[in-house]
Amino acid sequence: MNLPVTESWQDVRAALKAIWGYDDFRPPQKEIVKCLISQKDALIIMPTGGGKSICFQLPALLKTGLTLIVSPLVALMENQVEELRQLSQKAALLHSELTASQRQGTLQALEKQQLRLLYLSPETLLSPAVWQKLCNPQLKINGLILDEAHCLVQWGDTFRPAYRRLGAVREALLKSKPPGTKISIAAFTATADPLAQKIISTVLKLDQPEIFQINPYRENLNPIVRIAWTPRGRKQQLLKFIQKRPKQVGLIYVRTRRDSENLARWLIENGYQTASYHAGLSPTERRNIEASWLGGKILFVVCTCAFGMGINKSDVRWVVHFHAPHLLSEYVQEIGRAGRDGKPADVLTLVSEPTGFLDAQDKQRQKFFAEQMKSQQQKAQQLAKQLPSQGEINTVIKEFPNSAVALSLLHSNGQLKWLDPFHYSISSKSGNPPVTQLQAAKQMSEYLTTKKCRWQFLLNAFGFETPTANWRCGHCDNCGNQSSAP
Repeated sequence: MNLPVTESWQDVRAALKAIWGYDDFRPPQKEIVKCLISQKDALIIMPTGGGKSICFQLPALLKTGLTLIVSPLVALMENQVEELRQLSQKAALLHSELTASQRQGTLQALEKQQLRLLYLSPETLLSPAVWQKLCNPQLKINGLILDEAHCLVQWGDTFRPAYRRLGAVREALLKSKPPGTKISIAAFTATADPLAQKIISTVLKLDQPEIFQINPYRENLNPIVRIAWTPRGRKQQLLKFIQKRPKQVGLIYVRTRRDSENLARWLIENGYQTASYHAGLSPTERRNIEASWLGGKILFVVCTCAFGMGINKSDVRWVVHFHAPHLLSEYVQEIGRAGRDGKPADVLTLVSEPTGFLDAQDKQRQKFFAEQMKSQQQKAQQLAKQLPSQGEINTVIKEFPNSAVALSLLHSNGQLKWLDPFHYSISSKSGNPPVTQLQAAKQMSEYLTTKKCRWQFLLNAFGFETPTANWRCGHCDNCGNQSSAP
């Protein structure tokens, strides 16, 4: 182990105290830190707000050399790096929204080996200028951390195809380093069912990983599902819910940018100070909305899934899904923003009536999602027949503009191998498309219509056993808790 700063566990605890002011770890932070200090591969499934960032930041700060943190969102990186800089730690970030001088400053610090933690997106990690610097034989890299690893499963096939190339990173970096170099990989996520765990481990090529799986049950979160019979009725239910909670902090999740803008406009017309938040806003607009919400200037935000990851506010008393997410993992992530202070919080999901006769919006969204998945698979298979069986991704993308997603889908189908992060080999022109996203969408639908205890359903879906077969939480709508009803 390369521990120049620490010689014993007492020294690790002393570093925790010196940097963050905590006297000791909460379980299972200690075991995870020990695992990462010893440079073992790991998969950590830890509920939102469980203190996961310390688990990888502390081992990185105790070592000479660099740890790479692959993170999906700019806001997530900026929040963590700002906190570390305030603690006088050697952390930096690279993303597309930086100015040329900011980027140059970070690259110079990287070259001079002045950093312990470097945050970057999968796309930035694999950009030529950054990759070239990382492959410098003199640059010591200890580990690769994938933060919010569920994004690999949720977005990795189509929305963020670079995720599918991360499994080839370690081997390629090691080829540029001195013999005997060790680079460990750890994946952190708040939610991963057994299938998602398998996908993460396989794609990242984790080597006999230690798995830490913390039960996601939160007894202070009260899940409620209500039928909205008409589009107007859905808005009225939301309004009634908010009116019952004056001066309480909350979040409203919708599925699209347009929905976010339209609903925020309607709420403003009804006298509420709020804002629409989505990935289409400029970086400055996003930061301003985050600051207004965190600072209490606005009590709630109407947002897409782009909001919330890594934004820590402890006193969120409610989360409303104005539209249900497609995936159960998204749902658990998003309700996890509520009640981080341990006090009760209500999490309401509004759904159309099952037939879709009076309001077909939910059915249309589900149908569109399924058709989109099917269409992307078909396009990938058609493109596979035209693509060279071996190639370099940037060259191929220039000739076939949609090939990044196609290559990602072929990889998830078992038809393609990444020889390194930039070169692929198609092993088969036909494969069996995984049905993970559609399976997960079906599971979400089952959750919304179940008559069972909602927490029991969630725990079983994520591979946890309940204390008894007929265990009930006692505080979801199906367990008879009507006190939190809108």
